[in-house]
Amino acid sequence: MRLLRLGQAGQEIPAVEDGGVVRDLRPLTADIDGAFLASDGIARARSALAAGELPVLDGAAALRHGAPVARPAAVICIGQNYAAHAAESGAEPPSSPIVFLKHPNTVVGPDDAVAIPPGADTVDWEVELGVVIGRRAWRLPSPAAAREHVAGYTIVDDLSERTWQIQESGGQWSKGKCGPGFAPTGPYLVPAADVDPSGLRLRSWVNGDPRQDSVTSDMIFGVDHLVHHLSQYMALEPGDLICTGTPEGVALSGRFPYLRDGDVVELEIEGLGRQRHAFVAE
Repeated sequence: MRLLRLGQAGQEIPAVEDGGVVRDLRPLTADIDGAFLASDGIARARSALAAGELPVLDGAAALRHGAPVARPAAVICIGQNYAAHAAESGAEPPSSPIVFLKHPNTVVGPDDAVAIPPGADTVDWEVELGVVIGRRAWRLPSPAAAREHVAGYTIVDDLSERTWQIQESGGQWSKGKCGPGFAPTGPYLVPAADVDPSGLRLRSWVNGDPRQDSVTSDMIFGVDHLVHHLSQYMALEPGDLICTGTPEGVALSGRFPYLRDGDVVELEIEGLGRQRHAFVAE
């Protein structure tokens, strides 16, 4: 079972895909958002699906994919969470998670075109495992307690403008992370019960050429550790999105050119689907 939102931006239809058939979730909810997740929405969707209570969504294949969770209140990101990526960035692996924020308006559909802002000459791709919070998490007692607060997983491209991130940010990174549309997300939200996040293959391509190829087992800090750690400093709310870091193979390494008008980025995470978005000059 995979949750998704289909249709024009701002008018997405909540849906569930199972066995290749897309069904309408509107008998249960107006949207896939924090309120739906907090009210045990995934379990209710699974039960309704099993009971045959959800109608087929006609024409689903022709509809745009939106981000699988409606605009989150917070997009929380982890930096340099793969040792090889830290090395290609010229840094030592962190001893504690590096945390920065993206503006919620960075979250767009997985296949939406992304505008390169004026003056942005060092825009970079980053395939990342996205974690969607399903229950409020505040001061969790242990990493073992974290998993029950996760609704599911998705794919995120944590796009970065490296000059703004590194030279112009005062060390806080978010200036280079918050361009509108700088977090294509989806296509699916796959429930946590159906995913082992510890060994998923992540890959990226630019114009069809391979860039990143790694596994989430190479993360320095795993999902449970990250959710527990973040909860010590902030209350995570249902619908919040955590981006867990990217592996090596980005343009910042110096091995590849930065993104330009007309480039196409594709991302894939095992079991979570694939996204494809083109870049256009704003």
